[in-house]
Amino acid sequence: MTIIVSAVGSAFLTLFGAPLLAGAVACALTFLFQWPRSRWEGWARFISTFCMAAIGGPFLVVALHSWWPGLFASARSVISLYGVDPALGIAFVAVPLMVMAGLPAWWLLGGLVRWLDRRKDKDLGEIVRDAADVVKEVRTKL
Repeated sequence: MTIIVSAVGSAFLTLFGAPLLAGAVACALTFLFQWPRSRWEGWARFISTFCMAAIGGPFLVVALHSWWPGLFASARSVISLYGVDPALGIAFVAVPLMVMAGLPAWWLLGGLVRWLDRRKDKDLGEIVRDAADVVKEVRTKL
């Protein structure tokens, strides 16, 4: 029975450990610069950061592995120097990439919440017109 529980725990940690760690690190980094205004906003931004790290992070890992496979081989060599299973060497590379994948979600959701908060007394049509004006303004500056 302990072997089954251990295997399930190990599989759970393998599948969700790195994205959870990456999402937590990304949130901790962004709390230093952009603190949420409410508890609801904080949780929404944390969950979006975690999801983006869990979804976008593996795509970044695969893209980097196809572009630079020697980096992953080197990570396996380095972690084996510590006496750890070389298969965990991917964590040296994957976790920072997952953190980088989670950061944009925090910033984008925070900016969207603040932009909509400034327009809380407007209806949907006025908000869409404001968004179109912002897009026009950005296009003229480029």
